Amino acid sequence: MAKTISKHLTKAQVNHYKRMLEEKAVELRKNMLAPAAASIVARREEPVDVADLSTQSHEEWIFLNRNSLDMSLLRQIKDALLRIEEQSYGICQSCETPISIKRLEAVPWATYCISCQERQGSWHN
Repeated sequence: MAKTISKHLTKAQVNHYKRMLEEKAVELRKNMLAPAAASIVARREEPVDVADLSTQSHEEWIFLNRNSLDMSLLRQIKDALLRIEEQSYGICQSCETPISIKRLEAVPWATYCISCQERQGSWHN
């Protein structure tokens, strides 16, 4: 069970990170609904010559891959917002020590402190 929000975060700081998370979520959702999506759908309905098909398929793959990464980040943001509600935000989920302010400023959805993240071997959160 994770500790509650540590004394290293003030209420104002928690509200700051909450705003950062909410703004990032809005940005990601806008990107996912961007004109690129409409463009890809519209091109599917147009006649395509064989030479353009490869390029179009590659662009679709890039778009879908980016959306997949954005969805993953949205889930991490949702989890961080839930930790704020549960008052466990800013606490490493592995060692239960405070996550540094510097790390939270860079990655407000972080679930691990730097040391534990390095042990996890992934820099996604």
